[in-house]
Amino acid sequence: MLTLRPSQARGYADHGWLKSFHSFSFADYFDAQHMGWGNLRVINEDWIAPGKGFGTHGHRDMEIVTYVLAGALAHKDSMGHVETILPGEVQRMSAGTGVRHSEFNHAPSDTTHLLQIWITPNLLGVAPSYEQKVFANAAKQGQLCLVASPDSAQGSVSIHADARLYAGLFAAGETATLALPPGRKAYVFLVRGQLTVNGAALSGGDAALLADEASVTLADAADAEVLLFDLSA
Repeated sequence: MLTLRPSQARGYADHGWLKSFHSFSFADYFDAQHMGWGNLRVINEDWIAPGKGFGTHGHRDMEIVTYVLAGALAHKDSMGHVETILPGEVQRMSAGTGVRHSEFNHAPSDTTHLLQIWITPNLLGVAPSYEQKVFANAAKQGQLCLVASPDSAQGSVSIHADARLYAGLFAAGETATLALPPGRKAYVFLVRGQLTVNGAALSGGDAALLADEASVTLADAADAEVLLFDLSA
């Protein structure tokens, strides 16, 4: 079964300094039909205005992955990390027993464009931790690059969740297929460009939700950047 989630069907919030599309219920956006998919709880596509950001706030018992698409995101947390996240990098923060952090765009004129991803952990009450890695475009071009997993496989960041996150860049003629074990779900989010997912056409901002499928095939691409989640049901 494959269900399409068009870009414009997502929730949307405009706070002036922050513009955000919500794939699932979040903050003031509530949709009982879109509370998450498997153990994927949040995908927010955010645009943060120059000189603005999220002040210090707290999280607990959530795996949080940040994927910057353009600009830069400054991160500071209660664990002592002071970092900048750039395009091509993946940040993972395990909130565990509790962590406080802030996120800012300190650029004077450039907007920061990013994806904020929350995955429900399979272990609660772990010690908070942080990880950040670079994944070069060459590792993603024409293929699916594993960027987050429960076991740090293939150099991915490690998450306390039964989920795997892949990133890929696909030009015309490039395809990829990922096998799905029985009982798994998949979620494909197309950041930009065009491609088909098991034959269904997506454009930038669209997503495909898959259940009871033996595999996921990405094809018919045009300047596509995509995230693919292999999720527990």
